[in-house]
Amino acid sequence: MIKGLFSSRQRALPQPPPPGVPLVEAVALRVRLGGRTVLAEVDLVVAAGEVLALVGPNGAGKSTLLAALAADLPAESGEVRVDGRAAAGWSAPDLALRRAVLPQSAAVSFPFAVEEVVRMGRAPWAGTPAEDADDDAVYEAMAAAEVAEFAERPFSALSGGERARVALARVLAQRAPLLLLDEPTAALDLRHQELVLRVCRERAAAGDAVVVVLHDLGLAAAYADRVAVLHEGRIAADGPPERVFDAELLTRVYRQPVEVVPHPRTGEPLVIPRREPRARRDGG
Repeated sequence: MIKGLFSSRQRALPQPPPPGVPLVEAVALRVRLGGRTVLAEVDLVVAAGEVLALVGPNGAGKSTLLAALAADLPAESGEVRVDGRAAAGWSAPDLALRRAVLPQSAAVSFPFAVEEVVRMGRAPWAGTPAEDADDDAVYEAMAAAEVAEFAERPFSALSGGERARVALARVLAQRAPLLLLDEPTAALDLRHQELVLRVCRERAAAGDAVVVVLHDLGLAAAYADRVAVLHEGRIAADGPPERVFDAELLTRVYRQPVEVVPHPRTGEPLVIPRREPRARRDGG
């Protein structure tokens, strides 16, 4: 059924993009949800070969922006362009060849095995020459997400973190040149948080564009080429982490005093909440 949906007609396949070519753009984007403006006049360009981290406090509009870039949410005004064309101009099958989306939570209604869930990521390529690469794409994705060892287990029997990694593997197997990942590290332990961001860097190095929503500013500083800080539905800052992670800006956006100091070994910015000395907190 899924393959039939995507193989019903011949489609123009995306070509590997040259480095620096925009793969997704938001132009004066405005989105309203439930009668409230969630995004206002957002301009953003993400190019092949880079990792862009979307950061900001809860309710700032990060997930909404990601969904709008995926063309999963309509804009009240403005435009989203994917691979140089208005997102609304792509059919769903053609769009699925060009962008892969990882939502915050992964749910599967039937007792599919892990490998079957990952193989769902190959559905957009059914009926195309790339279908011949299905097996390689699935096995490489499972290895990258470290889920190959439980390929035969039911998805429903996995822990939350294991499900998150299987969902990532499905997105990787899709092999779209644009990856849109919504809080992919939220349910993961320390090792696998680092794993996910290394995979993002590897995909960017291979020529893809990666947009990832993160709450961990340390991960964003360590792995993102650019960071866009969202605040009340607008982009408050956009640029390299070492320039964007400014203590005054972050204190204002997060409404929490912070300090920004260089990592003692790498020099990457570390964002640390400003706290009272322990003795003062304890009344000593």
